[in-house]
Amino acid sequence: MEQAGLTLAQVSAAAVITDDAVSISYAMEPSRRRTVDSAGIGIEVYEWGPADGPPIALVHGGFDFARTYDVFAGLLASQGWRVVSWDHRNHGNSQRAALTSWSADQRDAGAVLNSVSTDPMPIVGHSKGGAMSLRLGDAWPHRFTHIVNIDGMPSRSRQPDMAEMMRTRLTSGELSGWLDHRQRASDAERKPDTLEGLARRRARMNPRLSHEWLCYLVAVGADHSPDGWRWKIDAMMRMGGFGPWRPEWALDSLSALSQPFLGILGEEQEPMGWGTFAKNVAPALPRNGHLETLPAGHFVHIELPGRVAAMVLDFIRMPA
Repeated sequence: MEQAGLTLAQVSAAAVITDDAVSISYAMEPSRRRTVDSAGIGIEVYEWGPADGPPIALVHGGFDFARTYDVFAGLLASQGWRVVSWDHRNHGNSQRAALTSWSADQRDAGAVLNSVSTDPMPIVGHSKGGAMSLRLGDAWPHRFTHIVNIDGMPSRSRQPDMAEMMRTRLTSGELSGWLDHRQRASDAERKPDTLEGLARRRARMNPRLSHEWLCYLVAVGADHSPDGWRWKIDAMMRMGGFGPWRPEWALDSLSALSQPFLGILGEEQEPMGWGTFAKNVAPALPRNGHLETLPAGHFVHIELPGRVAAMVLDFIRMPA
């Protein structure tokens, strides 16, 4: 595959930054864009590559949006794949919902996938999107030929062995806490900044990503208004809180997967990561599972886009 060695340093070197725009020659803008209705919520869908190519789904992480894949998706699309991603509700250009949850995100994913094809396809998820892909693969095994999880295998704390009744009570507590937070933050609004100022703020959470790349994220993932730039993310969202659900619970689905599974972990820990190490994940790998670690942080596919794309393409071409 060409550009298999492409790195963030090369991507960043190709960036041109102005006061109101950023361009990167390695980034590919989506070829098509549309809106899918998911039970009354408009979900913004993006596609890269040929419309008649074999589809592959990309699921973004929390506090992100589909266009964080502009370089990575472009590498897959250059090999003939129809790459499909979408902004989660309350993220990017998708509609805002009064309430959100992992279950709602999964239903949105189903609506998008149904709009693409009823045939099984590979799915690749990063961070929150990786944890979602585990749940989706477990719930709908007939929909996916392969599952790739990029640093989305949260296991910060050991999972307790508890009765289902106790798990239900714990879920109830999570739900109450989420509703209380939504009420307290109902009037919250994201603070505006300059394009580069917003990039520097994001750098506190993504210290391994270059200033140029973070500026690009602002340019494609924030609104520009007279008072400055604001992220297109619901101001009521909070770190690790994507509804009344604990991300660590997604790991329960890993060992049950029947599809070929590839897990990719970044070896370097950083604020937006899950604090997961290979030793935490290896015991839960399914029979058809394989785990790789790379010298990168949480955003492995952004730091090493060529290498990760080559690994994914190699993996999904294997017989299901």
